[in-house]
Amino acid sequence: MAHTGTGFFDRKGHFFKSARDATVSDLAALLGQIGEGESLAPGIAYTLLERRTEIERLFAEHDKMLEEEAAMKAARQGEAMDNVAKLPSRPAV
Repeated sequence: MAHTGTGFFDRKGHFFKSARDATVSDLAALLGQIGEGESLAPGIAYTLLERRTEIERLFAEHDKMLEEEAAMKAARQGEAMDNVAKLPSRPAV
């Protein structure tokens, strides 16, 4: 007798029995060919998905460091502007 089931499709339209497998397929496609011969991308994609929490935390920390770096750079530029003396303007001859 026929029955219904649940399936998942990656971005290429390939069918997978689990959401994890479909996501790993999409990640592997995003990574492309890695290495010579058989690509290492599927294994790397699986590891990325398994360590998602740690990876997201690293990216959040990275974003925070970029913000701090931009703030320090802006502060240094502001200090440099305070150290510049303007010359009195002279009439053009």
